[in-house]
Amino acid sequence: MGTQLYNIGITGLNAAQAALVTTGHNISNASTAGYTRQQVILGTNDPQLTGGGYLGQGARVETVRRIYSQFLTAQVMEARTQSAEYTAFGDQIGALDNLLADAQAGMSPAMSDFFNAIQSVTASPSSLAARQSVISAAQAMTARFNSLDLRMDQVRDQLNGEISGAVGEINQLVTQIARYNDQISVAQSVTGTNRLANDMLDARERLISELNDIVRVTQLQQSDGSINLFIGNGQPVVVGGSAFTLTASPSVEDASRSEVTYTAPGGTVLRLQEDTLSGGKLGGLLSFRRNTLDAAQNALGRVALGMAEQFNAQHQLGQDLNGALGTQFFNTMIGSALPASTNSTVAGAQINVTISASSDLTTSDYRLRFDGSNYTLTRLSDNTSWTAATLGGLPPAGSPQGFTLDSGATTMAAGDSFLIQPTRNGASDIRTVLSDPRMLAVAMPVSTSAALANTGSGRISAGTVTSTTGLPLGGAITLTYDATTNSFNVVGGPGGTLAYDPTTDSAGKTFTFAGQGGFTFELSGTPRNGDTFTIQANASGQGDNRNLLAMAALQGSKTLASGTTGFQGAYAQMVADIGSQAREVKVNQAAQTVLLNRVTESQQSLSGVNLDEEAANLLRYQQAYQAAGKMIELASRLFDTVLQLGG
Repeated sequence: MGTQLYNIGITGLNAAQAALVTTGHNISNASTAGYTRQQVILGTNDPQLTGGGYLGQGARVETVRRIYSQFLTAQVMEARTQSAEYTAFGDQIGALDNLLADAQAGMSPAMSDFFNAIQSVTASPSSLAARQSVISAAQAMTARFNSLDLRMDQVRDQLNGEISGAVGEINQLVTQIARYNDQISVAQSVTGTNRLANDMLDARERLISELNDIVRVTQLQQSDGSINLFIGNGQPVVVGGSAFTLTASPSVEDASRSEVTYTAPGGTVLRLQEDTLSGGKLGGLLSFRRNTLDAAQNALGRVALGMAEQFNAQHQLGQDLNGALGTQFFNTMIGSALPASTNSTVAGAQINVTISASSDLTTSDYRLRFDGSNYTLTRLSDNTSWTAATLGGLPPAGSPQGFTLDSGATTMAAGDSFLIQPTRNGASDIRTVLSDPRMLAVAMPVSTSAALANTGSGRISAGTVTSTTGLPLGGAITLTYDATTNSFNVVGGPGGTLAYDPTTDSAGKTFTFAGQGGFTFELSGTPRNGDTFTIQANASGQGDNRNLLAMAALQGSKTLASGTTGFQGAYAQMVADIGSQAREVKVNQAAQTVLLNRVTESQQSLSGVNLDEEAANLLRYQQAYQAAGKMIELASRLFDTVLQLGG
């Protein structure tokens, strides 16, 4: 009897001691990140059969269990990876938004100053000081374009560094997780599935959580206790005790852009599509670059290209103080075509991207491929594709994109591809090439006049020039009205007659001499027979500001995005889009933080350590320990009594 009580007391003592140790372990790790509360699970020992029935043999420790919910943990994981993505995206887009929308550092004030300087010349077209202010304002504007683009390039380089750093962290974590998989598998093979290595499980889960903060991972539990992890489109990064590494390397299409590659089992290197690497810090960085930075830099370049092309075109239609036709105000720019690093080095093809119409430019990049027979051009923003047998057929005339392609004397080989970036370098390449204020083409090269002897009320407008080819710079064109035929007889220039009926056309009728430089003018009023009007070279453009007004009008003209917006409107739209994205990310980040807090509270209410509860457990298990000790003491006394009786 005494021996049986003694054994039962020992089992109770061991059970209480295990519970006390586990409770103390919980209390010690109350502040340990990723720790899961543990609980001792007790069971009864097999009873002993006696003549009076089965007598109990005390208790035993079945296992020490983690109080864990895979469902709640999965919710926390998802909330954390989404929150980390919003945080990374928000940090990047917030800085870009502040830069572009800044009242001093943005493009809007620089463009406004440029057009204000142009307006200031209208009062005194021959003032060299006023003309110089236009050139100075243009230089300041192009310098602002350059500096903003340089800042975006710096952001891009910084992103490359952060992407490389994130990939390095991923590789370290998957290696450690694979090592824990091995250790847990070995431990479980020894102790069985009911006696798990709880602290190792917590440590592995903490590492998985850290990995999930960098990139979203999916998990697959294995029967041996290990966990397989996958990213992207299902690429495994941890399989049992094996880890597969990622690499941040220059893109095949654009060497200035880091992309993530994956070394698959067997050593095959695969490029991971950016949009499949979602969640976490890495997902946020890639999403910002893909959805915001690329589009913003392209949009800024489009504004610069549009400004240069359209201002140059109008400036070249004018006349300067020297009486010469206008020259280029800004430099001529072209798009870029980046060959893939996998292209045939034998063919060595080059693609020339010529800006043909800045009004049709988009903010998208394009991919050009050649299969040996046909060329395919794909607009990457919406994956719209066009195919043609010749490079000159892309983009097709029915879908103008604002640029044309040619390969010069080179030929693409089958399988070659190019990344076409029509606008990416626009803001970095723009320069002000006009430096002499006298060469600012303020005047129009053609003037009109009415003869002093005219007796009717007919009038001729000053006219506008759309091309300088064939302008009447040497001789004059005379228009003489013939009342009998209701027409003007044209002498010089194209010759012929111009039908004009005062009864129907007196409000104004427009004519264009297409062969004379595209000169357009308007006749109005009621001329009398013999009235004469003259179109001739502008002998003195000292006080003429017609071309200046046409250049100033570009500020409010909708000449970009297929005629839907202007220079400042396009820039404002870009800033508004980025600001809208920044606000959206901020709102989503705040909402995700609330969600993360709630699911974390739910998870911690189950798995976290409650110190009040553990304190109560200490008292309970202490009393159990003391009671078991009393039982052992009682068994000892009974044994002594038996010994005394035998003596």
